[in-house]
Amino acid sequence: MPSRTTRSLKHEYSLFIEQEIENYKESIPRYAILAIGDEAAGRLSANAQFSLTEMLLCEEVDRIISRRLRLPAFSTWRKKRIKLHQEMRRPEHWGLTASDALVRTISFEAGILGNVLLAGEAAARSALFLVANGCDVTALELEVESVQRVMEAAVQAGLSDRFHAMPNGLTQWTADGPLHAVVCSHAALDSLLPRERSRVIAALQTATMDGGVHLVETILAGSGIEELRATYHGWDVSVEPSGNTQVFLARKELPAKSVSH
Repeated sequence: MPSRTTRSLKHEYSLFIEQEIENYKESIPRYAILAIGDEAAGRLSANAQFSLTEMLLCEEVDRIISRRLRLPAFSTWRKKRIKLHQEMRRPEHWGLTASDALVRTISFEAGILGNVLLAGEAAARSALFLVANGCDVTALELEVESVQRVMEAAVQAGLSDRFHAMPNGLTQWTADGPLHAVVCSHAALDSLLPRERSRVIAALQTATMDGGVHLVETILAGSGIEELRATYHGWDVSVEPSGNTQVFLARKELPAKSVSH
């Protein structure tokens, strides 16, 4: 809905302006801030319409700083932001390609996606692409450096509210809502004991909505494929080549429609 997008962008723009002004205040010495305050007080005192209050003074200080920084008007900022969002939806922007299994199976439906769970190597590489395409992403076990890198990029793009990093591993994860997709590396599953792996996969399958997908990436040829096939009995399963490795793809079948007689 257009009105929803407009409100969201205006809120994003407001946060951008506030952050730029705060960054400027932190970059200058105290005497310079006081000088701006004196300038603001002088301008307000010259206008008989306003009684000088702390709130008005702070607002005038921000206006002075905004003019000094030549911050863009909303219409100018909005055009640039929309262009950036369009660019970020492209898989190539994040080092992916249109032929990647992740892109082919998830991105085309991204506008209606709900929650996506990422674990292992796939997390840092795929998180922002999925977030930019409308997903709410939870990434497990990311290294601190990876979390910082992804979060900084998400903040700059105005996408931070859709990205969540958790220190928990797959064995500690518990569902707090239905999943549309799960993307994890084979190493993340292979590091678990057989009993733990079975329990984790069962929990992920239960939490996944009908029609949802699971992708297990970077599987060495012939390694663990049959075990995964057996674990995903009843799902629509395929194995696809990806360079020197394979990608295991499983889609949860939709319930059969009842036929009326």
